[in-house]
Amino acid sequence: MHLPSHPEDDPRPLPPERPNDEDCCQSGCSPCIFDLYSEEMDRWRAALKAWEAREAARRPPRR
Repeated sequence: MHLPSHPEDDPRPLPPERPNDEDCCQSGCSPCIFDLYSEEMDRWRAALKAWEAREAARRPPRR
Protein backbone atom coordinates (compact mmCIF):
# COMPACT_ATOMS: atom_id res chain seq x y z
CA MET A 1 0.00 0.00 0.00
CA HIS A 2 1.38 3.43 -0.93
CA LEU A 3 1.12 5.96 1.89
CA PRO A 4 1.56 9.70 1.45
CA SER A 5 4.99 10.60 2.81
CA HIS A 6 3.73 13.63 4.71
CA PRO A 7 0.69 13.52 7.02
CA GLU A 8 -0.42 16.92 5.70
CA ASP A 9 -0.97 15.14 2.35
CA ASP A 10 -3.46 12.86 4.11
CA PRO A 11 -5.46 14.93 6.60
CA ARG A 12 -7.83 13.34 9.09
CA PRO A 13 -11.34 13.17 7.59
CA LEU A 14 -13.79 15.66 9.01
CA PRO A 15 -17.28 14.55 10.02
CA PRO A 16 -20.21 15.86 8.00
CA GLU A 17 -22.17 18.74 9.40
CA ARG A 18 -25.40 17.65 11.07
CA PRO A 19 -28.49 19.30 9.60
CA ASN A 20 -30.49 21.52 11.92
CA ASP A 21 -33.80 20.13 13.10
CA GLU A 22 -35.60 22.87 11.18
CA ASP A 23 -33.89 21.74 7.94
CA CYS A 24 -36.29 18.77 7.86
CA CYS A 25 -39.63 19.60 6.26
CA GLN A 26 -41.47 16.92 8.31
CA SER A 27 -43.35 15.71 5.23
CA GLY A 28 -41.94 12.19 5.14
CA CYS A 29 -39.50 12.71 2.27
CA SER A 30 -37.64 9.67 1.07
CA PRO A 31 -34.84 10.11 1.59
CA CYS A 32 -35.08 12.55 4.45
CA ILE A 33 -32.21 14.95 4.99
CA PHE A 34 -31.42 13.00 8.16
CA ASP A 35 -31.27 9.74 6.16
CA LEU A 36 -28.70 11.38 3.91
CA TYR A 37 -26.80 12.62 6.95
CA SER A 38 -26.77 9.09 8.37
CA GLU A 39 -25.32 7.77 5.10
CA GLU A 40 -22.68 10.51 5.16
CA MET A 41 -21.80 9.55 8.74
CA ASP A 42 -21.36 5.90 7.66
CA ARG A 43 -19.00 7.01 4.86
CA TRP A 44 -17.11 9.27 7.28
CA ARG A 45 -16.70 6.46 9.83
CA ALA A 46 -15.29 4.19 7.10
CA ALA A 47 -12.94 6.94 5.88
CA LEU A 48 -11.82 7.65 9.45
CA LYS A 49 -11.13 3.97 10.09
CA ALA A 50 -9.03 3.77 6.90
CA TRP A 51 -7.18 6.97 7.85
CA GLU A 52 -6.45 5.62 11.34
CA ALA A 53 -5.02 2.44 9.79
CA ARG A 54 -2.78 4.52 7.51
CA GLU A 55 -1.63 6.59 10.49
CA ALA A 56 -0.80 3.44 12.44
CA ALA A 57 1.19 2.10 9.47
CA ARG A 58 3.23 5.33 9.35
CA ARG A 59 4.34 5.04 12.97
CA PRO A 60 7.30 2.86 13.86
CA PRO A 61 6.40 -0.19 15.94
CA ARG A 62 6.61 0.16 19.72
CA ARG A 63 9.19 -1.84 21.62
